Amino acid sequence: MKNTISNNSDFLFLYEAIQCNPNGDPDEENKPRMDKDTSTNLVTDVRVKRYIRDFLKQEGTEIFVDMEGDKKVSPDTRLIEVIKRMYAEPETVKAIFQGDSQLVALFEELTKGKSPEEIVKKLQDDKDKKFYPLNNPLLTWLVSDKYLDIRLFGSAFAVKGFTKTFTGPVQLNWGYSLHPVQIIESDSIVTIMNDDSSTFGKDYRVHYSLLAFHGSINKYAAKSTGMTDEDLKLFRKAIWDSIPANPTRSKLNQYPKLYVEIVYNDGFTNGQFGDLRQHISAKAQKEAIRGFNDLDLDLTNLEALIKGNMGDGKPVKEASIKTAAGIEFKIS
Repeated sequence: MKNTISNNSDFLFLYEAIQCNPNGDPDEENKPRMDKDTSTNLVTDVRVKRYIRDFLKQEGTEIFVDMEGDKKVSPDTRLIEVIKRMYAEPETVKAIFQGDSQLVALFEELTKGKSPEEIVKKLQDDKDKKFYPLNNPLLTWLVSDKYLDIRLFGSAFAVKGFTKTFTGPVQLNWGYSLHPVQIIESDSIVTIMNDDSSTFGKDYRVHYSLLAFHGSINKYAAKSTGMTDEDLKLFRKAIWDSIPANPTRSKLNQYPKLYVEIVYNDGFTNGQFGDLRQHISAKAQKEAIRGFNDLDLDLTNLEALIKGNMGDGKPVKEASIKTAAGIEFKIS
């Protein structure tokens, strides 16, 4: 078993969205998600995780919440397809149970003379749960050795014959803009290929939105999924690089601005300073906000908080910081 991360941490992540739709709301004609009471822009955690998964896939990392062939499938269906492929390599799967002769014997009884499809069907029709002891180590290995996205974000498997929940070490809140946001509304022409006809549709975007997210990384949950220090490095890279890595018509012009991760000393839990967004602010310099330079981003309270709580016997062990051009964040 690989060594998992040894410290808890909390992080703050900011990115900007310029004349695009950061996260459409299907209940509101796919308009950008908004808090109507404050006119602030909202983005779900699911949207950010999708950016990260797509980026990891581009980089050649195998992910679980993905496509099976050319079709989008549910996680349940994907699990069955993945397990079928695993059982097509019996020596690889058998290695999971090394050190437990009873599980090896049970595995050999289950798989003898059967195709992968027959094995999965046998597990799902296992009314007496004779082969149920194979379930837990199989899913644990599947997560810890193969799929980075589950090691990071977790997953719930509730499929006949395979039931287990992995709580992800990496959790983040919905993001919100640090300032009121104005919406652009226009009619767009949509042309269908190989068709002379065109149709009009509404196109909704934000003029400018500086979005802030608070998240946590928990070492105890990491023991369940197997998240390692190397996985953490990949997450830090992915959350930063993924935002502009997959530009589409509605998502073009989104760029990371700031990542601050507070790594805690041993004995300190997540949430030592609450939601990190409460320690920063962005004041508008003009009524019509059209870019980052129209805001006064104040990070001094967060800088002071980290400096004042760093050292032996204090909560903060270190901080991992990345900034875009034009932003300074110093704790040394």
